[in-house]
Amino acid sequence: MVAIRSESEIDLLREANRIVAEVLVTLSDMVRPGITTKALDQKAEEMILDNKGTPAFKGYHGFPASTCISVEEEIVHGIPGDRVLKEGQIVSMDVGVFYKGYCGDAALTVACGEIDKKRQKLMDITDLALAEAIRAARAGNYLRDIGRAVQGLCEKAGYGVVRDFVGHGIGTEMHEAPQIPNFDTGTRGPKLKEGMVFAIEPMVNIGTEKVKVLNDGWTAVTVDGKPSAHFEHSIVVRKDGGEILSASEKRIWGRRTA
Repeated sequence: MVAIRSESEIDLLREANRIVAEVLVTLSDMVRPGITTKALDQKAEEMILDNKGTPAFKGYHGFPASTCISVEEEIVHGIPGDRVLKEGQIVSMDVGVFYKGYCGDAALTVACGEIDKKRQKLMDITDLALAEAIRAARAGNYLRDIGRAVQGLCEKAGYGVVRDFVGHGIGTEMHEAPQIPNFDTGTRGPKLKEGMVFAIEPMVNIGTEKVKVLNDGWTAVTVDGKPSAHFEHSIVVRKDGGEILSASEKRIWGRRTA
């Protein structure tokens, strides 16, 4: 069963996602050669607590940090630590926050210093794929339309769309029904209705879509070692497309047009 949220619930989800967005904007500004991923995570936790929120990731199935920070070939669930960021890398940051019983979740990929054209194009296409998926999240469409939007755009550009990890419903729990694949599963899934709230999150690789999980049990990487990008917003289904709950005017993602 896919939950339909009231407008008062959506207001609380918007507040949780406001904290998420503020953290992501701050972390994006901090990314530079020489900083550690642990320093980014520490700043995120400080900001979440200062805003009366709770880090949604920390302790989730034993995850040890408040954020997931994934660098280069790391797709998702990178554990922050002593890794020092280097010029030319791309860095994906995923943040989740509980606030007054509701969860916010968003992610984006940013450049560390100057990056090459192939990494910039990967980021641009993945960001555009998120925007197309959000536009497809309108009442009357089917769940399949979201995945089709991502897959069609990214595979046409020659990229691999990750199958092993998907988006999800979100509300009073971080992961709720339904799962939201970034590809066409062959079945249309539930019909979208106003008030459904989703975390839509394309994960796109320069090479193959195949992934493996490292020995830490969390960090997912591309099997060919090529870079990956990850963009995510929490949205609510509306008549004319998804309304972004985790938007920020200080740093805009998921709103590109082709």
